[in-house]
Amino acid sequence: MTDLVLPPDTNHYGTIFGGRVMAYVDKIAGIAAMRHARKPVVTVSSDSLDFLAPIKVGEAIYLEAFVTYTHTTSMEIYVKIQSEDLMTGEVRMTASSYLTFVAVDEHGKKTEVPPVIPETDEERMHFDTAPERRRLRMERRLERERRMSGTER
Repeated sequence: MTDLVLPPDTNHYGTIFGGRVMAYVDKIAGIAAMRHARKPVVTVSSDSLDFLAPIKVGEAIYLEAFVTYTHTTSMEIYVKIQSEDLMTGEVRMTASSYLTFVAVDEHGKKTEVPPVIPETDEERMHFDTAPERRRLRMERRLERERRMSGTER
């Protein structure tokens, strides 16, 4: 996904709003998840959105997403965000993100997804490190549920 960063997309520093980047990330991750599952999907979590460099007005924002790992009904998606200075051609890595989506059926119930078969070195690296990210995600979820249940107030 590529778009041109215009003045309404930016803050008073002339750089893109973080919330705008977040919307792009969720949208492209959802597309990647639907393409993989060939089913409707919903966003379950965003593990991280790490901003590395600003994207300035007049630059292009370029996002690439792919499914890194699947469990029974869930998919982890990695999103790489880059910027391009359209006058010089300089491309910079500006952010990255991991999100989790779940495939759902016509009744909104979780449904199985196909496995991931990594092909490139980058895909293999994300695939091999995904179980640890999933473990940490599950720990955060259990901790949040414990706090919400009132056992730690």
